[in-house]
Amino acid sequence: MMFDHDLLTAAEREAIIAAMQEPGLLPQKVLIVEDDPCTREMLADILHVNGLLCLEASSADEAMRSLDIDSSIGLVITDLRMRPLNGLELISNIRESEWADMPIVIISGDADVRDAIEAMRLSVVDFLLKPIDPDELITLVNLQLGLAPDE
Repeated sequence: MMFDHDLLTAAEREAIIAAMQEPGLLPQKVLIVEDDPCTREMLADILHVNGLLCLEASSADEAMRSLDIDSSIGLVITDLRMRPLNGLELISNIRESEWADMPIVIISGDADVRDAIEAMRLSVVDFLLKPIDPDELITLVNLQLGLAPDE
């Protein structure tokens, strides 16, 4: 039987769409923000090999545009040292936006104590030092996305 009118109100339709975007129901993507193309590609490869979807951004501005465009992003992994905006500035921008609760992981090859303190203040979920351990990265990403580890 076909109906020529909508059975759902706009609010009901929005609620269904929101529920479908809850963790675990739709694939969540990892946004990798890294200005070094080799490191960015290596991180993306590690995630892809382990069945995870990801997007790549080479700058903080590009990352914010990606967040605007793609509502399936569930985690941001950002380098600390980037230009013109560094990773801490990106995280600060995210914390002041509609994505304030987004889990964020910092990666860095040369972080100091001040960086670590600022990262904690900005509520990052973890701080990984380069070179990145692939197993540690995958375990952390799966945990943050609410994905059960393979057993």
